[in-house]
Amino acid sequence: METGKKIRILEGIRQGKIGGGESYLLGLVEYLDRSRFEPVVLSFTDGPMVDRLKAQGISTHVIHSERPFDFRVWKKVKRFIREQRIDIVHAHGTRANSNLFWAAKKLKIPIMYTCHAWSFHPDQNALVRRFRIWSEAFLTSRMNYNICGSKANRDTGKELFRNFDAIIINNSIDPVKFNPYGQYKDIRHELGIGKDEIVVVSVARFTLQKQPLKLIKAFAEVCKKVQGVRLLMVGEGEQREKAVALVHRLGLSDRVILQPFRQDVPDVLAASDIFVLPSLWEAFPIALLEAMSMGKAVIGTAVDGTPEIIEDGVNGLLIGTKGIEKSLEESIGKLCTDRGLREKLQQNAIKSIYRKYNVETLAQKNEEVYRQLAGPERP
Repeated sequence: METGKKIRILEGIRQGKIGGGESYLLGLVEYLDRSRFEPVVLSFTDGPMVDRLKAQGISTHVIHSERPFDFRVWKKVKRFIREQRIDIVHAHGTRANSNLFWAAKKLKIPIMYTCHAWSFHPDQNALVRRFRIWSEAFLTSRMNYNICGSKANRDTGKELFRNFDAIIINNSIDPVKFNPYGQYKDIRHELGIGKDEIVVVSVARFTLQKQPLKLIKAFAEVCKKVQGVRLLMVGEGEQREKAVALVHRLGLSDRVILQPFRQDVPDVLAASDIFVLPSLWEAFPIALLEAMSMGKAVIGTAVDGTPEIIEDGVNGLLIGTKGIEKSLEESIGKLCTDRGLREKLQQNAIKSIYRKYNVETLAQKNEEVYRQLAGPERP
């Protein structure tokens, strides 16, 4: 690398919608040392993340593809990398990696892969799961560096892939943006929620993974026993229409508020008391970190990296995925009625997250890998 020349990093991501991996990328490019690194973002779909990056002056581009291993875009990607004079390719997620690795290898450019969550899941049929395990093994074996967001994900990779290893760089939060003591918009007033009502919030995609329908059913049972509680669900996805119908069928229209994806997540969290993430699988959920850093009492499922964040009964509640509907009902009801426990979890959540998982540290750890891949500077 020439002395004084900035290292140009291609940050590749599968989509322009904002989820866990996309939030990771947003924080990373925002806190990169711009005196040494120049980020260029390539997304494979358009969306609010693309708009946000462009508004911040980040060079951001879209080559449309919604398919993994989409060989139709590989030459476009190769041409783009060459035109942008990229020094290092950083793939975020499996789909992005599957459409970046060929070009990087052809151009002899170092490539690294951050697995925000493996593409194989327990709910897949055996053939699909086997193919996705093979795909991950194939891709990771061709990387210069692999990064996992949690110890649980790295351990799974070691168990299933031959000669696999990875650096662990946990998801992190921006302590300025997610400040429990900051000033925020009055979301309760906006949505017609009373000041004394207990607000249970879920900020997640409406997908099977996140179990929104089970959450609504559990909340319906809570409402039979607890007064003055509201459920606020923020997100979009293929199960949203079913969620709307279920809320209506259960007669919860005055107790459940469904909102599309919002950019003002810190304001939403500031207005809530309890945060619920009943996922069937998670790598190292950034939504959970954000909620805890804002001082919310959290409920999460004991899957993958979540138990690395939540210590049950200390800074949150952990529940199993079996019988999840009943467990959600009991844990939500418990936090609604036991104010002392709720406040203890809220304070401990701040202490355990706010400084430990800092996005500046995340950026610095990625920078260390970039420097190693760039090699020694040449005069």
